[in-house]
Amino acid sequence: MTIDVPRYDRRAASRVLACLAQPGLFDTPLQSPGKLRVEYTSTALATEPNSHLTYSQRLYLERFMRPCRPYQVTSATHRIAWTDSDGVPNTGHYRADGLGPIMPIAMREAALVLWHAVAANTELAQRISALGPRDHAVLNGTTTDHEPFEIFRVGIEATGRALAQHALLARQTPYRSPAEFAEGMHESGIFAAVATRWFWELQASTYRRGMIPVTLASQPDGTVRYTAETVATLRAMKDATIDDAHMVMRRATTSEGLTVAEAIAKYHEDLDLISRQYALLPAGTRPACLAAMPHQLDGAHYSLLPLVADQFVAVFGRIASRCEIVEVAVEFDELTADDPASAEDQIFYIPDMNCKHCVRTITGVLENMGIKVAEIDLISKRVVAEFRSPRNRARAFEAIRDGGYNPVADKPAQQPTESAV
Repeated sequence: MTIDVPRYDRRAASRVLACLAQPGLFDTPLQSPGKLRVEYTSTALATEPNSHLTYSQRLYLERFMRPCRPYQVTSATHRIAWTDSDGVPNTGHYRADGLGPIMPIAMREAALVLWHAVAANTELAQRISALGPRDHAVLNGTTTDHEPFEIFRVGIEATGRALAQHALLARQTPYRSPAEFAEGMHESGIFAAVATRWFWELQASTYRRGMIPVTLASQPDGTVRYTAETVATLRAMKDATIDDAHMVMRRATTSEGLTVAEAIAKYHEDLDLISRQYALLPAGTRPACLAAMPHQLDGAHYSLLPLVADQFVAVFGRIASRCEIVEVAVEFDELTADDPASAEDQIFYIPDMNCKHCVRTITGVLENMGIKVAEIDLISKRVVAEFRSPRNRARAFEAIRDGGYNPVADKPAQQPTESAV
């Protein structure tokens, strides 16, 4: 009998991805841009009175990061916006006392280089097309982004997020240039620490808000490590998230007598695509990053995470050394609040929309306000929604920002690039 019912199995899903990647995830030559000029806008974050955190950061900390305390969190000082070499709008954060806006900008360009290499890998595409129903069932039941290309794409982006987010802590390290910082993070095992100690929603949501709940300690060998307090707090936050997910599922399946599928359907607001995975985690076990799990393939030890981190750090260093960034003035949206919304007003972009979980969250925010979403595209970050007026759109943007995302009204012109090398 053909098995194609979604099945939750983290190790099996990890092995499917490892077998796809092991013959050569980045076999296609990497085409890094030779020179790149990027214009960006910068806005200082508005912190609350007598606090180093913004309103959105504080709310997220209080609601979803227990038992983390405010003093354990470092915040960015500025938010930036720019258009990458693919013509897609982006937002990011930096600290004025750190390595600056080059970190998120070069990170994004490095991600594009690796994405393009994966997309151009025809042998990988053939291996993916040969996957059977059983493999698809385990990916559908275990992962947020079910298609292998999307899973690899999001994993590459998560590697970049880890680098740019930890750059908020650059002053706690001995590294003084973007390339040196990336190499230092890699040699220090920080990418592996994020994969094993953080949980997915914590990394994605704190990154979008320009905050990081980590303290780094320099070591005698020139590397850095998480402090003992950081390790304990990250574990406590992960355990709290798992406990919450199990509690919702237990209540639904025992007190209410629902099946697992019925419970997920009824409590999708509580059990979103990330927490759903934790709700299905067997009691007494802890989630592990699919890319960090080791496997024996062709008689040798293999793990996907080191491969991605090696490539990312190398490409990032080359791009950061050849990228010219230029700050330009912020252009404000001058729509009249009471005028009817035009067709152009219905289109906007959410640069930090990264996966299908983000799509569901943003769609839910708009539909809960009675705003119909006509189109939402993950790759271009483009959203088309039926706003009743510019005022309605402005309120929707505020609601989306409260959810940790940064919508922009217009897509800036594509940045020019010179020949790749």
